[in-house]
Amino acid sequence: MHDSRLLTEARLDRFITERLKPALYRDTVALTAEVWSAPGEPVTFAEATAQQYSPFSIGTAWGRPWSTSWFRVRGVVPQAWRELAEGADAAVRIELVFDLGFDGGQSGFQSEGLVWGLDGVPIKAISPFNAAVVVPMDAHGRVDVFVEAAANPDVGSDWSFTPTTIGDPATAGDQPTYVMRQMDIALFDVNVYELVSDMEVLRGLMRELAPTSPRRAQILAALERALDVLDPHAVSATAAAGRAELAEVLARPASASAHVLHAVGHAHIDSAWLWPVRETIRKCARTFSNVIVLMDANPDFTFACSSAQQLSWMKEYYPALFEKIREKVRGGQFIPVGGMWVESDTNLPGSEAMARQFIAGKRFFIEEFGVDNEEVWLPDSFGYSGALPQIVAAAGSKWFLTQKISWNETNVMPHHTFQWEGIDGTRVFTHFPPVDKYNSDLCAPDIHHAERNFRDHGRATMSLLPYGYGDGGGGPTREMVSIVERTTSLEGSPRVMHSSPRAFFTAAQQEYPDADVWSGEMYLELHRGTYTSQLATKQGNRRSEHLLREAELWAATAAVQGAHAYPYDRLEKLWHLVLLQQFHDILPGSSIAWVHQDAERNYAYIAGELEELIATSLRQLAGDGERTLIFNAAPHERNGVLALSASENSERPEADGSTASRDETGFILQNDALFVRIDERGLVVELIDLASGRDAIPPGEVGNLFQLHRDTPTQWDAWDIDRHYRHVYTDLTAVDSIALGDDGCSVVVERSFGQSHLVQTISLSSGSGQLDLTIELDWHETQKLLKLAFPLDVHADRFSSEIQFGHIERATHTNTSWDVARYETSAHRWIHAGEPEFGVAIVNDSTYGYDVTRQERSGGGAFTLARLSIVRAAVFPDPNQDQGRHTLRVGVVVGADIQDAVEAGYRINLDERHVSGAAVNAVDPLFSIDNSGIVIETVKLAEDRSGDVVVRLYESLGRRSTATLDAAFGFDEVVATDLLERATASGAGPALSVSGASVSLSLRPFQLVTLRFAVGRS
Repeated sequence: MHDSRLLTEARLDRFITERLKPALYRDTVALTAEVWSAPGEPVTFAEATAQQYSPFSIGTAWGRPWSTSWFRVRGVVPQAWRELAEGADAAVRIELVFDLGFDGGQSGFQSEGLVWGLDGVPIKAISPFNAAVVVPMDAHGRVDVFVEAAANPDVGSDWSFTPTTIGDPATAGDQPTYVMRQMDIALFDVNVYELVSDMEVLRGLMRELAPTSPRRAQILAALERALDVLDPHAVSATAAAGRAELAEVLARPASASAHVLHAVGHAHIDSAWLWPVRETIRKCARTFSNVIVLMDANPDFTFACSSAQQLSWMKEYYPALFEKIREKVRGGQFIPVGGMWVESDTNLPGSEAMARQFIAGKRFFIEEFGVDNEEVWLPDSFGYSGALPQIVAAAGSKWFLTQKISWNETNVMPHHTFQWEGIDGTRVFTHFPPVDKYNSDLCAPDIHHAERNFRDHGRATMSLLPYGYGDGGGGPTREMVSIVERTTSLEGSPRVMHSSPRAFFTAAQQEYPDADVWSGEMYLELHRGTYTSQLATKQGNRRSEHLLREAELWAATAAVQGAHAYPYDRLEKLWHLVLLQQFHDILPGSSIAWVHQDAERNYAYIAGELEELIATSLRQLAGDGERTLIFNAAPHERNGVLALSASENSERPEADGSTASRDETGFILQNDALFVRIDERGLVVELIDLASGRDAIPPGEVGNLFQLHRDTPTQWDAWDIDRHYRHVYTDLTAVDSIALGDDGCSVVVERSFGQSHLVQTISLSSGSGQLDLTIELDWHETQKLLKLAFPLDVHADRFSSEIQFGHIERATHTNTSWDVARYETSAHRWIHAGEPEFGVAIVNDSTYGYDVTRQERSGGGAFTLARLSIVRAAVFPDPNQDQGRHTLRVGVVVGADIQDAVEAGYRINLDERHVSGAAVNAVDPLFSIDNSGIVIETVKLAEDRSGDVVVRLYESLGRRSTATLDAAFGFDEVVATDLLERATASGAGPALSVSGASVSLSLRPFQLVTLRFAVGRS
């Protein structure tokens, strides 16, 4: 038989494009329109509909970037159409169809709209590929609705990463962005739609099958027969005949061994990214109104929403829509998942903040919907902390989902379904959807890739497939739902079924209970620049986390002592704002300028509120008198002030304990612990630990060396630091000036480079082995990366980095491809490199990016080169990223072990507070512990506002430990709880015993413990 396959396929493609799809609507009638454009930010429905509207015609330009235009559209549905559309089995449906000026690009990255009824209730969104709305009309066929149209510009969905001014409303321009192309009442042909769906599913399947496959040939033959019976000039009249020719090949069931795909509708609405938070709120309303309509039409369709914050916005701004969501949650179609406040980054948030993501998210889902999530849903975060399994389990969850690791540049993860083990040994059942995306449209290449790509065949038979337009929202469409219906059991195809995350995980874990284990962090081999981009945002987060710690500690102390009422509402509001800004495109620094401007304003507000709360608590605790108290919020004693307490008589070293002098070679800093020599270039040439006599600087090397690198990623500018940044760099050794500081115990160095200027103050912490570096930077570079290098004369094949509730070890060598790829890593307050008897820690108050490598040592052996990434200057999506003034602090702790690193990390981030005019000479800590390796991370009052006191602590050194925790207040009982402060099951919590006011604890390495002290129950 002659092979005419390619000709037939070409004929099929053209017929679908030119004949079938244009026939989806039998006829259209134009609507009349009027417009009112909001002069500034979006307004409410009530405010918008009270305005004076002007006539508007199709073909008119509208909408400057980021503006909102409201259209009132009216029309009358022809009587003949209404008669055709009557009855549940009618072959036609009456719809409104809009084209706001869609550019053919991605849904969610351009203009969008929301159709409102006159009652002020959202009806459905309109967006590219989903622009039809079932018509709301009165008994006479009259249509009268409002369309809230957002002129959101496409900031960069072509992914060229070229600089753009559109991301800042101040520079985005005033010219109209879009041209309105269509506002019609349309007669939708249901039979033609079903025919198109049949043909597209079969065409997609056919092209995934081998050219020699009998099934492929049979599908093509059926499609050709359908083309023959379809009249291109009367598609509607012959659609049923065309479908009949396809019925038999569509009815053939899938093979018994076909991979099963649990399809879950999804939208992955970024809480901010290439649009501001205010637009995300509207994107959520548009997306959720879309899926409500789909649920009404398709009872089996399900949709997962992962962010409590987004549903909280609906409750606040769209209450009618929120009630519809509640109804669909009760019916099992709208599924709150993930149990987090937002889909946060997991590398950068601190310990308590990471816990609060789950506490706030799960509490919202439980209180609003009665849903206690057992799955964590983070498809798009930029790598996954090794502390997460324990935090997930402590929140009462047991499953974890992501797909982002499929973006790895170098290595392929060996599993799609596995057990993930965290730093404390906790394991969670984990799944990577093998479709390798979270925005699938369910096209045949996607579902077949999922089956072929799945790496656990033979031991597992199923995977999860999240589908729907996302990032910018939109969600699933009716076309996607139609694909599920046709591929539930279709020969040659994986089996696709409507499902839920819970149904998938339950079935997957049941069939694969002995899944292989991945231990430690899941490092994303991409987007390494997010540890550094947008320094001001990162500083705001770091400062907010520590201010929240202080505010809760001192407020709880004041409340227990009866001095002051606990500010529950204010603290909760501030926590929610901090958690929002930990979203995985805000805190990582990968958003437009508008987003980071908002974040910095928010952090300033947070700081102001928390400083006020702290000051109020401290004043209540101190009373009124003539003493001066020093408050220490850190979990370790400092200068004679106990942890979590205040004291008048601190054992502070004398101010002159550190000295600075100048000689013929440069400058010398010295105290009882360190001797430091700084040359005329401001570089550290000796850093001697006086206790051991060891110099932390290797022979011939210099520390405190700033290095300016070319930073031109191949793609993903703000996200990525590519390895080739190391090829071109400049050592910044020239100085404008260097001199002793005015305080007489520091050295001040000034440098100019490029268009930038840097002032650095180098000093010693009195009585400690820490070299302090304060950096004041006026930064005006483009596509540059500034690093600060410290070569350390320690032989270490691994170094430690602080993460949530512990630390992780990473290689300094490049033995494997996994080691090679991990060339830029994240850490919180400290890193540490050491030999068994000597180590060095580097601490900071601002930044998160590091690279630590082994270098050949003069005279033999190897040394460790540790470098902090200080600041970057990417040009997309914010062309002015990081420009301007920054101040940050770094400390180098010589002769340090891990315990010293932990303490120094808290110390540099939690300054002492001095309160004058106090009446008392001390404020006792609510809790004290006799093992400094077990850290009290949080002291607060219980979330349920019962007045119970909650303390959260963890083992910080990676060793089994015992301790006695003493409470300075009376309590009725103490119980171990999960993060939501619910009592843990017997045997699930830490080993503890209570004697009087003391609690004896036994913890495994890095174990996280939450204890709840019941107060006033008896």
